[in-house]
Amino acid sequence: MSQNEPVTVRILEREYRVMCAPEQRRDLMESALLLDQQMREIRDGGRISSMDKIAVMSALNLAEEVIQLRQALQAREAMDARLRKMAASLEASQPEE
Repeated sequence: MSQNEPVTVRILEREYRVMCAPEQRRDLMESALLLDQQMREIRDGGRISSMDKIAVMSALNLAEEVIQLRQALQAREAMDARLRKMAASLEASQPEE
């Protein structure tokens, strides 16, 4: 594993210095860009102006997305398991040649 190094990200005109491994730098930059976009949408919506509230609302929105993706993944994994079981059952019922 590589040594962590400082990376500067910019979110809503503020710079934050974060330590991360060089191989994680791209993911960190993409995450910061996503967060910046999310926070801008909330701020530009005009209902919320406090930076803390914008950050909390953004975190809640992103957490909801994560939960939905986890649920979709679990449903897909359950479907995959059922399909594998059905395929095994079909193979077992085939007459041997």
